[in-house]
Amino acid sequence: MSSDTSHDTKDVVFIGKKPIMAYVTSALIQLANNPKVSIKARGLSIGRAVDVAQIIARRTDNSGYSIGQIRIGSEHLESLDGRSRNVSTIEIEVQKNA
Repeated sequence: MSSDTSHDTKDVVFIGKKPIMAYVTSALIQLANNPKVSIKARGLSIGRAVDVAQIIARRTDNSGYSIGQIRIGSEHLESLDGRSRNVSTIEIEVQKNA
């Protein structure tokens, strides 16, 4: 992801291969202490990141969370066989409603 100095790693959830609810729980715990949290993913995990954000925003309607800014981009990576390729990235902000 981009080196954005406005975020500490403590308010970011990086999406990987764990079950979706593990990331939802992690994000909700961070939202208890922070006004917003960023959900970041790249490649095949992008769909899972969108699911996590949607679960937090929709299933917790009475808790008052909403989806904020969404940033998409790509990273230039080198694969194991030495070839370079572009990998899509996404960052979704989930925030407490005022």
